[in-house]
Amino acid sequence: MQAPATLAEAKWFKAGSFAFLLGVVAVFAYTGSYLWLVFPFAYLFVLLMGLNWKLAWWVLLFTIPISMQLEFMGNALSAALPDEPIMWLFFLLFPILWARRPDSLPRSWWRNSIVLVLVLQFVWLVVATAFSQELFLSVKYLISRTWLEVVFFIFPIWIFTTKKDFKRAFLIVLVPLLLTMIVIMIKHRAIGYSFYKLKFAIGIIYDNHVDYSTVMSMFFPLLLIAYSLCRGKWLLRNIILVLIAFFLVAIYLTYARAAMLAVVFSLVVYVMIRMKIVKWLMPAIYGLMAVLLVYMISDKKYLDYRPNYNNTYMHKTFAEHMIATLRGTDMSSMERIYRWIAGVRMSTDKPIVGYGPNAFYYYYKPYAVTSFRTYVSRNTEHSTTHNYFLYMLVEQGWPAMILYAVLLMVMFAQAQKTYHRFKDRFYKKCTIGIAMLLAASFVNNFFSELLGHHKVGALFYLGLGLLVVLDKKSRDEEARLKSGDTTELP
Repeated sequence: MQAPATLAEAKWFKAGSFAFLLGVVAVFAYTGSYLWLVFPFAYLFVLLMGLNWKLAWWVLLFTIPISMQLEFMGNALSAALPDEPIMWLFFLLFPILWARRPDSLPRSWWRNSIVLVLVLQFVWLVVATAFSQELFLSVKYLISRTWLEVVFFIFPIWIFTTKKDFKRAFLIVLVPLLLTMIVIMIKHRAIGYSFYKLKFAIGIIYDNHVDYSTVMSMFFPLLLIAYSLCRGKWLLRNIILVLIAFFLVAIYLTYARAAMLAVVFSLVVYVMIRMKIVKWLMPAIYGLMAVLLVYMISDKKYLDYRPNYNNTYMHKTFAEHMIATLRGTDMSSMERIYRWIAGVRMSTDKPIVGYGPNAFYYYYKPYAVTSFRTYVSRNTEHSTTHNYFLYMLVEQGWPAMILYAVLLMVMFAQAQKTYHRFKDRFYKKCTIGIAMLLAASFVNNFFSELLGHHKVGALFYLGLGLLVVLDKKSRDEEARLKSGDTTELP
């Protein structure tokens, strides 16, 4: 979209815009539906995309933390507003921009290991969708996954060109995220920081406490990096120190064990990247998982850990929750095992293409072991495996699970190489910070499947996209230094 070229065109453009906005107001006055008031904002945003699509992308990034999942037409339709409709617009914009400049995605980008794995993942997702047992639901998943990857993995290569862009992204996500945290903390305080009533404090800002805690635990490492980059800036350092403390308290008050573990794991990844040993991390974890799985399956050892149905329930305090976890009487932990066993057994029937994306819920119960059943096994919220590896295995088969496992190894290995290749301190810190963000994502997704969620997925794919951008910058810096150019990277 371009601005009107002549005065006459400008007058017609203004008149048409005024008529459109007046018509929307009239329809709102007649129907009384507040939904019609969305159209003026949508119209203005489309104009902004036509005039400056990069600025519009920054606006999209700002909306991610504050977007809410809303339902329409008697819960028949749902969408996260305002971020998902904006993602759709950028998804439609992508082929136009790429067609105008095919070289904007150069060969070096396509040869990046992360890009190659994501392309293979996408190809297999299309295959799994084609063979899906629930085709409509799988196509919906395919479309939403596509726009997430396009908007947050590909667009960053066109947007993040200087250090200012990285700083801007940090602030643009921090400010709205902090606003949501303050609102939730105030509401949570009003109910005495109740573990049992946390979902009422969260409201519709996040789907549940898992999404909320995951977003915070993924962003938290970036605060540590920001603190280290503010050397010599006393005021900024103290502000960030207060934010670090606030985030830690907020994460604790979500009572999400995975998020707490994610924070610790991100620090482990930080140390391992510094020591140049992170490439062994994921193979070691995979080996441990394989040994544990063999042990549990042998002679059906897992049956020894089945819970007592009457004593396995949701606890009212976090202390009781943790004690129950250690004793094996926590409902959420036992329900996870219930789903995991079902997932493993399902995979033997459809090992190659799986049941199809979004299909787990409709087929898993006949495969479950009833002795692991809990009070929430009716699964009225239609949740899935609670483990992203099994989620891939059941819904898209062994190739999808293997590709996800490979992606994790590749992203940590590439982060380590990029970090040690850089001489620029700012970009070194950014690289290790993003690796920590992705490490937190891995832990949270080990106990859930959140990459399709608009907030978690956006941060994950943005993190991957920025690793690709930083890899290229580190290679450019290396080439410049070899040529004798010692000027600092922009």
